[in-house]
This record gives sequence, structure tokens and C-alpha cells, in this order.
Amino acid sequence: MKKLMTVFAIIALVAFAAPALAAANPFMDVPAGHWAYDAVAQLASRGIASGYQDGSYKGAQPTTRYEMASMVARMLAAIDMEKAAQRDVDLLKRLVLEFKDELDALGVKVSDLDKRVALLENGVGGWKVRGVFRFDAKFGSSDSGDYLYTEGKETQFTKERFRLFLTKSIDENTSFYAEYRTGGGNTKGMGDTRNGFWADLYVDTKLPWDIGFRVGRFCVDFEDDYGLYIDNDALFYSGRIDGFRLSKNIGILDATAVIGRNAGYEDYDDDSDYMTYILNLHMSPNERFFIGALGYWMAEDSDSSTAYGDINTYGVYAGYNFTPAIGVKGAYYYQDMDMMDDHTDAWKVILDIKQEALKFTSLWLEYSREDNSFYGIPDRYAIGGGNYAYVGENRPFNDETADYIFAMAKQQWTNKFSSFVRYAHADFNTTGVDDASEWGLGFGYQYTPAVYFELAYDQVDYGDNNFGGMNGKESMVRFRTTVNF
Repeated sequence: MKKLMTVFAIIALVAFAAPALAAANPFMDVPAGHWAYDAVAQLASRGIASGYQDGSYKGAQPTTRYEMASMVARMLAAIDMEKAAQRDVDLLKRLVLEFKDELDALGVKVSDLDKRVALLENGVGGWKVRGVFRFDAKFGSSDSGDYLYTEGKETQFTKERFRLFLTKSIDENTSFYAEYRTGGGNTKGMGDTRNGFWADLYVDTKLPWDIGFRVGRFCVDFEDDYGLYIDNDALFYSGRIDGFRLSKNIGILDATAVIGRNAGYEDYDDDSDYMTYILNLHMSPNERFFIGALGYWMAEDSDSSTAYGDINTYGVYAGYNFTPAIGVKGAYYYQDMDMMDDHTDAWKVILDIKQEALKFTSLWLEYSREDNSFYGIPDRYAIGGGNYAYVGENRPFNDETADYIFAMAKQQWTNKFSSFVRYAHADFNTTGVDDASEWGLGFGYQYTPAVYFELAYDQVDYGDNNFGGMNGKESMVRFRTTVNF
């Protein structure tokens, strides 16, 4: 491409960088009457176009890749990110990718350019809005007449999930994030459209010594961060904090500290408030192996008559990948609770096999054991997460242990068709409390990149003669529509 044609290929990208002001053209071979005079003058005034030592521009000469790479770097430096349009972002991304090698050779850090392009991607004015809408049609059946799947009804049509995610890039180190949910009662955003609330609302920035700083309301779930559960929930702690988070990377070590308030932790003690302190140390020496240790100090400070008191929980976790597609991982927790005379324990171990290894399916095999008085999350292994029937529904509160087996296989047949099968079993090791089991299967169809349909069946067998608990079998057929936008 001739150099003067290159000018017009990029002039639109920088036209929004600043008001178009009259500028003198510094190049002697681009006279005032030339058709490209104004465009070359604008680029030269902003330091994007440069000429030769003899004062010429040589616009009829073909542009070299190194000259184009140099202009790409200068474009990114000159662009006003607050006024960038999506079409300009797309072109810049293609240019950065095309001239990556030349940019490296010129000493320009492509990672820094990628960061600037990422900022531009947030949209006009730096804002980006996305969301998810999920609608479920559920048809239930129950031996006992209790319908946990469908919240007391034989059938239920529900706006299962509506969430809006807002992000704003303030500068290269500072961003704002908010998540708005709808939901009523204690469904925590997973139900009707009344009683909307902000589930997350925080700002991320950088402090001196490259320390990450977050302030506001945010979720803490280290098991999710490190892939320690799938299609259910954490063994311990998946909740939101109003407070502060500090994070620092030191080579292979990532350290995270959280301080804040946690009101009504999950499903156990909604009347209690906790001043919560969390520390997590995560080490990843290589791509195959990770290990970590964490502590949760939850100081109960309400006057509720049902308060559990202080709860201190300490954990270790690790994972090792034999191949990129086959790995083992697990976690262990030790817990002291004021209301208990002795400590409690919980642990789990997981075999995770991706579909790349088995070709036709992925496979997740998990075994966990917890004391029946362990203060964790009870509704694990529920299809789609909590607020459904689950095998732990009848777990008693006593000195015995509960053993869980969970298996899930997912199949991605094409880029549109998928399926899954799942099985869970709970043994509470308590006289008068029967074992429980759950199994299910489903088929998915990705109609468009944004629209997904799923038809699923699930059944829980709670056993018989469970005093004060669920009995018999309960099943559900669910048709789900999910739209991401």
C-alpha cells in the first residue's frame, strides 16, 4: 500500500482522538494543494506520521511493515479511549495482531498494547453492559406431595435468572463492576422479577508496590476460582462480603486478604452478622501443579438468640494435572465453632477428565466426607445449583459423618448439540436417616451464539421413613431457555 493511501486507512481511527484543528504540514513533498495535505498534517501533528531526515514524506513509496507497526503503536498512544467506537476497536485489534512480530522487534510490549485495546473494548464512553436471561418451565412429581424442585407446585414457570453486568474502565489500573439481579424472598436473585438488588458493586484499582485493591460488595469463592467444584457448590464458603480485598503476586505466590462484613452466611444462620477476615495463599510453581492454604475468621457480633457464635475455618487445597486433560484435585477443612465442644472436618477429592482425553465425553468423579455438624453449604449436588431438591436435604445435625459420591459426564457432540448425565449419592451414617440418591440427564441445543435451549430430567430418592424429613421420590422435567446478551 502506498504511504498516502495508508494515511487514509488510519485517519478515521484517530479522528476522534482530539478536535480537528488546522495544522501545518511539515513535509516538503506534500504541498498545501495536495489532496492528502490535511490528513497527513493531522497525523503529523499528533506524532503518528513521521517523515525522513531530509524533510520529505515520500507518500508514493510503499509502506514497509515496520513503518506500519510504528504507526499502530502511535495510534494506540494517541486514541481517546472515552470516544472509541466498536468498529475502530475491531480494526485496532486486527492491526495489533497483524504486526505483532514487528512491534516486538521495535521494542513495543504487545501486552501493554493488548491492555489498551482491552480498555477500548468496554465500548463508547468506557462502559460495557451485558446480561443473561433464563426462563424455566418445570413439571414436577412427588411421592410425598412436597415439591422442592418446583417450590410447592406441580408445575412452575419462572424467570429463573435475570442479571445485568456493568463494567467501566476508568483508567489502565482502575475499573468499576456491578451486577444487578432480580428475585424475591430468600431466592437470592434466582426467581421472580420483584425485589431487584445489587449483588456485586465494587471498584478495582492498584496501590503502590503493585498491590491490587478492591472495595465494595464482592463474592469470595476460592473453590470456584481454582476449579474445585462443578454444577453444584463449594464445600465451604461461597458468599458475598461488604469490605476490602488486597491481593499481591510474588513470583509463584498469589496472596489475597479480605476484611469485611458478611450478613447471614448462606443457608445456616440468617439472623447472625459476622465480621469476617480471610487470608488465602496460592502457589502455582508450574502449569501442572497448584497448592494453597487459607483461613476464615468469622466473628459473630449480633444479639440474635440463634447465633452460632464465632466460626474459624482453616483449609488446604491442591491440584495436579497429569496431562492438560486429566487431573486430580481436592480440599480439606478444619473448623472450630463456639457452639461445638470439638472441631469438625470436611474434605473432598476429585478426578477431572476433559473430553479431549476420552474423546466422546468428559468425566468428573468426586468423593467427599463431612461431619454432620460441619458449618458449610448443604445444598451441594443439586442440578443447576441451590433452590432445588438435593441429596443432602435430610442430613442430620449430629456427631456422625456424611459421605457423598458425585459423578457427572458431559458430551459436546457438535458446536450446537450437547448432553449430560449425572449421579449423586449421600450416606448420613445415622440410624433412622436413609441414604439418598439423585440422577439426571439433559440435552442442550445452542440455537445461536446467544440463545441456548435445554431439556432435562432429574430425580431424587430420599428413602423412606426419614423422621421429620423428606421421604420417597421426587422428579422434574425442565425446559430451559437461556439468552446471553
